Amino acid sequence: MEMKKRALVSVSDKTGVVDFCKGLIANGFEIISTGGTAKALKDAGLKVIGISEITGFPECLDGRVKTLHPNVHAGLLAMRANPEHMKQLEELGINTIDIVAVNLYPFKATLARGADFAECIENIDIGGPTMIRAAAKNYQDVAVIVDPKDYSKVLEELANGGVTLETKKYLQYKVFAHTAEYDSLISNYLADQLGIQYPDTITFAYEKAQDMRYGENPQQTAVFYNEPFIRKGSLSSAKQLWGKELSYNNINDANGALELLKEFGSTPAVVACKHANPCGVGTGKDIYEAYMRAYTSDPVSVFGGILAINGTVDEKVAEEISKIFIEIVMAPAYTEKALEILEGKKNIRLLQIDDISARRDKSARDMKKVYGGLLVQEYDECLIKDEDMGLFSRKAEVTVTKTPSGKDKTVYGLGVVTDRAPTAEEVEAMMFAWRVVKHTKSNAIVIGKPGRTTGIGMGQTNRIWAAQQAIAHAGDEAKGSVMASDAFFPFSDCVEECVKAGITAIIQPGGSIRDKDSVEAANAAGIAMVFVGERHFKH
Repeated sequence: MEMKKRALVSVSDKTGVVDFCKGLIANGFEIISTGGTAKALKDAGLKVIGISEITGFPECLDGRVKTLHPNVHAGLLAMRANPEHMKQLEELGINTIDIVAVNLYPFKATLARGADFAECIENIDIGGPTMIRAAAKNYQDVAVIVDPKDYSKVLEELANGGVTLETKKYLQYKVFAHTAEYDSLISNYLADQLGIQYPDTITFAYEKAQDMRYGENPQQTAVFYNEPFIRKGSLSSAKQLWGKELSYNNINDANGALELLKEFGSTPAVVACKHANPCGVGTGKDIYEAYMRAYTSDPVSVFGGILAINGTVDEKVAEEISKIFIEIVMAPAYTEKALEILEGKKNIRLLQIDDISARRDKSARDMKKVYGGLLVQEYDECLIKDEDMGLFSRKAEVTVTKTPSGKDKTVYGLGVVTDRAPTAEEVEAMMFAWRVVKHTKSNAIVIGKPGRTTGIGMGQTNRIWAAQQAIAHAGDEAKGSVMASDAFFPFSDCVEECVKAGITAIIQPGGSIRDKDSVEAANAAGIAMVFVGERHFKH
């Protein structure tokens, strides 16, 4: 039996498939195909052998069974250098298959358009993964293509005597990367359907977005990968309007700014970040007022920083931004005049993120890679856990309540724990500072006034240093500010610093065995203090 050169072609993505098959035929191959691919090739005038002619069995079960047959898989898996394999093919009358071009049912696209469970399940490919895995296992004899981008390379090598072993190995790798991604999408979808938050085993599929010029430092290589589904309000969804490619540090720092910006919803807000930490945050009646408050919070640190803005950047705002060096501006929109002004800055990058204030998907997880493992947790979406206490809400519609007096007043709990309750203005400032401290690296202290930070202390190994840093940054602005601490005060020393600086109110989680000391120090100075019961460590 003389073996004919044959290629099996069955693709959901038909990009370039007709030209590819024309090239195969020109190189002496017969084309085997199935269903819609066979029709597309025949409509283009190409001669095609239907899969049923190979299997001797009709496609059935609405196309669920087409290629699952020994006449296909023996042709794929027979090792040409093994005489016994070839003898068995001869006896069984089975021809080899030398090239396979298959890509899988569009499960990802089906999921992305919000199809129901039944339709998603129907778009799980069975025969396709089986074929390409079989062909990839027998890589030395079979070239298997899952990506239309590889058609031209295969045709070029065929014209020069045959597909090289090096290319076949590369194509083999792409097959198993393809099926791994495919299966991870399916398993994660099914886990989500079942409400399994932390599976026993976890797999992720990420797609390369860009090669970085370098990593955190020039001696480190780096790459940026996107999740398979672009999430609203993320850097993956950004459209770059101006400037050179983002660096590794740009992306990390910009993400920190975006995370904090989302805390303010539709309230006009501007976040200035350096090294993923806020250095100035402002809200206002409009974006101009918010920007000026953010800028004046720390005009030194903002130099070379990143701005996240949740409204349109207009000419007036752009004029102010252009006065200093800013690495990146992120906003949902820019006026034409604003773009003209900002594009006059040589090294600025301008990003448009349409849904910049969109909250995270519930399925999103916060992940940190450690050497030899992966830490996975829920995102910290909480602001004040028990809003039913009537203390605070995310919109800062405030009702102040007193906890019971006496002994209970000085222990861990929600509410006002000092003799003096905060004023409405202090509560507004505390809620603002509480949002900011949540997104500041621990140990973190933020001091501020309504709608603006006045000083930020971050990343310190003890809380008193963070407090002193924030107060030093604020200078004279510390007087009349409030303080937010991302975790409890272990000693009364932070309160004592507040007294010296003229800070009038404190918001903190509470929970220290020495809470009483801090409360007594606040009472002695007439400082209002609120315990919220929830810490916001950020490492």
